[in-house]
Amino acid sequence: MSEYISSIKKWCEEILETYQASITELREHAGIQPLDDWKEQFTRFQEELSTNESLQESDVQERANELFAALQSFFNSEREEVSLESEDRVESVPIGGHTLPPLPYRYDALEPYIAEEIMRLHHDKHHRSYVEGLNKAEREMQRARQTNNFELIKHWEREAAFHGAGHYLHTIFWNIMSPRGGGQPTGSLLRAINQSFGSFDQFKKHFSEAAKNVEAVGWAILVWSPRSRRLEILQAEKHQNLSQWDVVPLLVLDVWEHAYYLQYKNEREKYVDNWWNVVNWREVDRRFQQARQLKWEPF
Repeated sequence: MSEYISSIKKWCEEILETYQASITELREHAGIQPLDDWKEQFTRFQEELSTNESLQESDVQERANELFAALQSFFNSEREEVSLESEDRVESVPIGGHTLPPLPYRYDALEPYIAEEIMRLHHDKHHRSYVEGLNKAEREMQRARQTNNFELIKHWEREAAFHGAGHYLHTIFWNIMSPRGGGQPTGSLLRAINQSFGSFDQFKKHFSEAAKNVEAVGWAILVWSPRSRRLEILQAEKHQNLSQWDVVPLLVLDVWEHAYYLQYKNEREKYVDNWWNVVNWREVDRRFQQARQLKWEPF
């Protein structure tokens, strides 16, 4: 069994374990039979991964993406079928129940711009550690509430901010890249970029320089601001420092050294310049179309 298929098998195990409590509770309180069907699909896939040695990585990847999309679609579709209390359970990740999402493409799919070895380490090791760190922080804060012992709350709040921001940003990061990426956006996203930054070239230069000049480690982030009702470019040190609230991330670039050092060494600028070749503008546009519906009162 390849390393990739093993990682998908572990992902299935984590999904089933994480949502077991929610599946049982929802069935008892809302009688949602499709939850059993969803669980059965993941179980069958997990068994196939264990028994079928002829599986190809591309087929496994496609099936994993289908199941993950089906899971998201199921939770969204059930919103109108259950009471508000049950709806909250359907939509919420259990405390300490975050899981590592699968890559939407093969580890080597972004070569030559991002090497396979980097993607394996970045996704399977680094992102997984953020998921585990966030889960631990959430469980420890839950324990503090249950025992009324908040002696270490400052530490666990910091851990939740660091690992949670790392988990969420990486989840966006995998999806805003594609082996068929590059070029530039079209339609309303391009018009918004031109309006906010003058032109696509000016936006690209600004975003690249922001990424190249993040001090130490962190991110460059294109966001939609519901308050100013325009696009903005931000930096984040680590995952969370120096970032703004009340905005929606659309395009994110990881400039932690683990994202490029094995391939580019200390040449962050070269990594940033090459990264534009894998930007998935279709996904960025999808996020933009949803985010632009948010419009707060401008102040």
